[in-house]
Amino acid sequence: MGLISNGTTIFDNGSMASGFGGNMVFISKATASASASIEFTSGIDSTYKEYVFYFVNIHPQTDDVDFQFNLSTDNGSNYNVTKTSTYFQAQHNEADTDAALNYNSGYDIAQGTGFQSLSGDDLGADNDQNLGGYLHIFNPSSTTFVKHYIATTSFSHRGDYMINVNTAGYGNTTSAIDAIKFQMSSGNIDSGDILLFGIN
Repeated sequence: MGLISNGTTIFDNGSMASGFGGNMVFISKATASASASIEFTSGIDSTYKEYVFYFVNIHPQTDDVDFQFNLSTDNGSNYNVTKTSTYFQAQHNEADTDAALNYNSGYDIAQGTGFQSLSGDDLGADNDQNLGGYLHIFNPSSTTFVKHYIATTSFSHRGDYMINVNTAGYGNTTSAIDAIKFQMSSGNIDSGDILLFGIN
């Protein structure tokens, strides 16, 4: 049993975890190797109410590109779910001469079927540049409600900036989401891993 104390009250962190939710269960991992896209067409079903994709060392083949995703309701035959989303980012350059926090309407979606950006179109392809982060999708198998998602990424900008992106939205469908596709806006995903977990 692990204990957490705030100096006055002691909690059993195992009990706290069970109160706030369950365990993360590893489902699968996909590794890119000059891959045009990565698709998850299995493992997303009614087994879990929440699914999380982790992005590890995602490296593009082409400089100045956008890492993005889309959703499917027909096992990956089409990736064209209607979405509405928000998108904002923080940035800071290596030279410490520029920093900003801004909403970027160029990467949000208003009832569109296109791919949702997870990085803007500024991801760098230098040997040491990459992207990390996660995408969290809630109850994708529901046939009653729209499908909410939140995502956070951290990536190396082509101009030697550190960029933190936060985007959230929903797939505006009451059909079950059963597949997800990740790709670059141009060129291949040169390398990197995407890990899928369910939360029970």
